[in-house]
Amino acid sequence: MKKKTELSIETTEMARVLKALGHPVRLYIIQKLSKMNACCYSGDLVDEIPVGRSTLSQHLKELKFAGLIQGEVEPPYIKYCLNKGNWEEARKMFNELFTENEQL
Repeated sequence: MKKKTELSIETTEMARVLKALGHPVRLYIIQKLSKMNACCYSGDLVDEIPVGRSTLSQHLKELKFAGLIQGEVEPPYIKYCLNKGNWEEARKMFNELFTENEQL
């Protein structure tokens, strides 16, 4: 019987990031934050994205779980920013993946 391959931590992390980026609303949020080069209040996003407040909250939660954004509570608001350190790590992972595939 063949032994099953263990998934690496890197593969699991990459899957988490890809899942977070796998929805148009979450991609929009990332694009907006990266273009702003600043933080954004969740209330401002509700006004421009065609989803309800609770749905937006779930999208933000998924991005935060993946480590791509970070939130800062300023009652009664939450301000979200790109997590630049984790975003750079994700970028490196993808560069390595695409570099490996070019050699195939």
